[in-house]
Amino acid sequence: MEKGRVKIIIAILVILVIVAGVVLAYKITKDKEGTETVADNNNVSTEKVEEEKTVQIFKGNERPFAVMIDNHDDAWPQAGLNKAYMVYEIIVEGGETRLMALFKGADLEKIGPVRSARHYFIDYALENDAIYVHFGQSPQAQSDIKKYSVNDINGIAEDGTTFWRVKDKYAPHNAVTSIENLLKSAQSKKYRTTSDETSVLNYVTDEVNLEDGEGAVKVTIPHSDLQKVEYYYDEENKVYERYARGDEQIDWDTEEPITVKNIIITFCDNYTLTDKENKGRQGLKNIGTFDGYYITNGKAIPIKCIKEARDEKTIYQDLEGNVIKVNDGNTFVHICPTKAKVEIEPPVENETDVNTTNNT
Repeated sequence: MEKGRVKIIIAILVILVIVAGVVLAYKITKDKEGTETVADNNNVSTEKVEEEKTVQIFKGNERPFAVMIDNHDDAWPQAGLNKAYMVYEIIVEGGETRLMALFKGADLEKIGPVRSARHYFIDYALENDAIYVHFGQSPQAQSDIKKYSVNDINGIAEDGTTFWRVKDKYAPHNAVTSIENLLKSAQSKKYRTTSDETSVLNYVTDEVNLEDGEGAVKVTIPHSDLQKVEYYYDEENKVYERYARGDEQIDWDTEEPITVKNIIITFCDNYTLTDKENKGRQGLKNIGTFDGYYITNGKAIPIKCIKEARDEKTIYQDLEGNVIKVNDGNTFVHICPTKAKVEIEPPVENETDVNTTNNT
């Protein structure tokens, strides 16, 4: 009888040990899974934080395309400007301006209208290590493209597949292209399509608010008697909406307003070239140190713009000699005459308080 009890007790103990082992094994497994889940979540959180700390407007190793954009009012609206990380606006003949939009890692089905090259725009394509895209060229631009071995894509010389003409505008204001087509053309020409060059601008992820700057809720930039650009600050979205010659600028396809995070103004003079064609084409005195402004988030500060050679990056400094920090967003660079009466207007606190800053 005693032996039977002992056997029963032993059996119960064995069962209890087995059950305890199973429970312990289950707990260890769940704890391990929980730890792995926490670790995975931590990894996701870390990756998200790192992504948030990475400059978004200029990332990746894609080589930029610098596309000449027609800015005649018959060419409006234009396609793709909101997707450009930088846009340069500079005077050309007749008081018109032309734009050069830089795209990096963008996927756009239509860019344009594309217009012809001018030689001083090449300087800014070179400093951005960009493939220069144009539809035709001035004699000086043709000479400089060859002289500086510029990687360029010229619509006049293409086979008819890289560019096409649309029917809702008329020539010469209707030639357009796409990133896919430009990439195919660049690859066929055996151009380098990647770049490890750093950005021209010192982008930062922390918001730049220019605490010591002057108010800038409206900015007026007269490139000429014909072309006057105005920017109005949208305080809610912290961007500027662009107007030209009194008209709101919108995207050709989306019809969304053209908005800008950063505005840079550089004051340097243009002059009329003397050539056989006598078309009033311009030159630009852009090598040296020039006054300017950096404008973002409703504020403006005076800066110095330093360009020591045609193929060297422009350095933008504050008046203490520090390279300026630039908000992570798209930038329009306006290069205009030193006598241009640029107006930078602060918020109006009351009906009698209106201040205007002019460059004379």
